[in-house]
Amino acid sequence: MTRRIAFQGEPGAYSHEACHDARPDMEALPCRAFEDVIAAVRNGDADLAMLPVENTTYGRVADIHRMLPESGLHIIDEAFVRVHISLMAVPGVTLPQIDTVRAHPVLLPQSAEFLAANTIRGIAATDSAGAAMDLAQSGLTNEAVLASDLAAEIYGLDILARHIEDQDHNTTRFLIMSRQPNLERRGDHGMMTSFVFNVRNIPAALYKAMGGFATNGVNMTKLESYMVDGAFTATQFYADIEGHPDDRNVQLAMEELDYFTSHIEVLGTYPADAKRH
Repeated sequence: MTRRIAFQGEPGAYSHEACHDARPDMEALPCRAFEDVIAAVRNGDADLAMLPVENTTYGRVADIHRMLPESGLHIIDEAFVRVHISLMAVPGVTLPQIDTVRAHPVLLPQSAEFLAANTIRGIAATDSAGAAMDLAQSGLTNEAVLASDLAAEIYGLDILARHIEDQDHNTTRFLIMSRQPNLERRGDHGMMTSFVFNVRNIPAALYKAMGGFATNGVNMTKLESYMVDGAFTATQFYADIEGHPDDRNVQLAMEELDYFTSHIEVLGTYPADAKRH
């Protein structure tokens, strides 16, 4: 039976590319929204979910941190995918013919230098892979799309300029999620543990809660806060740390965290991606 990994977007999206790179042996299942990706795994239509959480250029992916605790799924891996942006058009079109390009709003400013140098006007599209599909169907000769090389391959478009992003470090971090956790593995490049927590309503609670990680030598690579249920007074924190819950120093740090919090939920323990370092 073919195993499936669900992603958000049309075929050829960067999340599809992440699925292709991280799980080449699995069939990629496109979904309309992040909620649909999670639902596909929960109801058995897919075995894994590929969800983007942050990008080095535009930061956190909106709403993902809120969805993770509510998903009922567990993080089993992370994947760092280098985002390469290519300019593509229908076959036979040359670069001087292009005066307009469509792409997701995030991609346009990331290719601003190239677009300005070639006097190409950018128009925002809901989805870059979807824009590639629309261009292939329309056959317009004055328009191009910014998308992944995979999108050009899928929709039969010619790449007129490859990897035109302004920054050479543009990378997206994805989390791979499953219905069941996997705590048995040990990664060649270390382990990561992700969790959310709410601090108790006492003075300097967050400062005190973080003290256990410092004193026990546990490296916290990410700490972010976000509102819960639309209330300014209800703040939840998302954290990534290096280590496994079975490690003694992690145990001690989490015990101290528990003392100053009203809720802790571990979202997953998983091998660190080699590209993290």
